[in-house]
Amino acid sequence: MTNHIAEKLNQIQQRINDAATSANRDATTIQLLAVSKTKPVSDIVLAYEAGQRHFGENYVQEGVEKVHALQHLSELTWHFIGPIQSNKSALISQGFAWCHTVDREKIARRLNDQRPDDLAPLNVCIQINIDNEPTKSGVLPEQIAPLADFIQTQPRLSLRGLMAIPKAQPNAIEQTKTLSHLQNLYHDLQQNYPNIDTLSVGMSADLAPAIAHGSTMVRVGTDIFGARAPRPD
Repeated sequence: MTNHIAEKLNQIQQRINDAATSANRDATTIQLLAVSKTKPVSDIVLAYEAGQRHFGENYVQEGVEKVHALQHLSELTWHFIGPIQSNKSALISQGFAWCHTVDREKIARRLNDQRPDDLAPLNVCIQINIDNEPTKSGVLPEQIAPLADFIQTQPRLSLRGLMAIPKAQPNAIEQTKTLSHLQNLYHDLQQNYPNIDTLSVGMSADLAPAIAHGSTMVRVGTDIFGARAPRPD
């Protein structure tokens, strides 16, 4: 039986390669994060067999169940990319290697305090509400610095960069304006913290322009695994 997920992964990787070439970038500096939310463990295994190692989950309980079910696959790296509820922070801190959606000091403190001593520091990104949308989580640009300063004081956290979900823009000019702003914020953060190396932005629809504006990690789900299944309760 043909591994259709492997075919999709190859297609996405080719899109990344083409976008990197157009932007005069090295494609190996851009990580593909396969968003596996609502998808069965069997799909993740197929992607793993095709060489994919980084997976993103949006729902805590579902993600933790997959982490446990696939713990025998030692090369898997799990990223939490959904909104964080305080009462679920321990599950994230104990089960994932990355958390992309830190947007307040309280959550950063909880993730640090709940990270087991026998695990490496939790890699975190600060989520930016780059378009100041009321329906989205994330800090405003002027709030990045104080939150970054606080995260740096937490010994079980490793600040890696920024994450954003730009809104769908009506034209390329507006899209470029948003992505350029985000790229500048990322560069500003790098000036203050030499360990910053991750700009998590870009999904299926805006993969190429995100890469043109410095994305180091693109998050793709439907174009790999197909349409989303209903969210599990």
